Amino acid sequence: MCILFYICLSSLSVVIICGNLLVIISIIYFKQLHTPTNYLILSLAVADLLVGLVVFPLSMAFSLSSCLYHDDLFCKYYAVCQPLTYRTKINGRVAVIMILVSWSVSGLVTTGFLMAGSMQDKCKEKCLTDVALAIMIGMIFSFYLPLIIMLCIYLKIFLVAQRQARSIQSTKSGATVSKMESKATKTLAIVMGVFLMCWTPLFLYLMFDSLGYYSMVLVTEAVYWLALLNSLLNPFIYAFFYSWFRSALRIIISGKIFQGDFANSKLH
Repeated sequence: MCILFYICLSSLSVVIICGNLLVIISIIYFKQLHTPTNYLILSLAVADLLVGLVVFPLSMAFSLSSCLYHDDLFCKYYAVCQPLTYRTKINGRVAVIMILVSWSVSGLVTTGFLMAGSMQDKCKEKCLTDVALAIMIGMIFSFYLPLIIMLCIYLKIFLVAQRQARSIQSTKSGATVSKMESKATKTLAIVMGVFLMCWTPLFLYLMFDSLGYYSMVLVTEAVYWLALLNSLLNPFIYAFFYSWFRSALRIIISGKIFQGDFANSKLH
């Protein structure tokens, strides 16, 4: 069972690495994809690539072992609403700033979790409450607060998209408008649904665990690996559904990028 378990996780790690590498190569190589929006997708792909390269191997080494449970070191849209001013407001510099802020905040939150873990190892029983409080605050700022913000933003995007689709009904057929609304609904449902499906169980479990509730090894393993699987699904959600990525994928896999300069190719 352990051998099958590690073979399965190793295979998932390879898929995560390959999938996100294809996204990274596509956006970096093809000049058509050098847009602020795609820079954000590139940042996400780099983060998911690091999950496959670093987090997966480390987690596999400590999974189903006592180290995982005694070493706390390893616990851890403007374009739709204002489309006419999007290119002037959201440029490459703004996208880079957004990316730097995202990585900086993530680094600070991770540092906070590591410091809380080291405190829990050194402190006596009287400070366990402070450590639990620090962990709870960290979870609020690293997951629950961003989750609420994302839900509000996506809801606004969805409502604006529907309103814009209805506003152009006079120039498009009802079937076309209905298709646009359906696509918007589907996209938002996939993005938020998969994210919530993967990460919510882990943070709910961590919240109850920090409050002193009894934890089970099997449940810990399940919710932890489910969260990491989000890095496997992200390339399919953010990239594989785009026609430009499918075109870039064909050029990369066929080896054409090594046979000539396709950087200025028109991707459909």
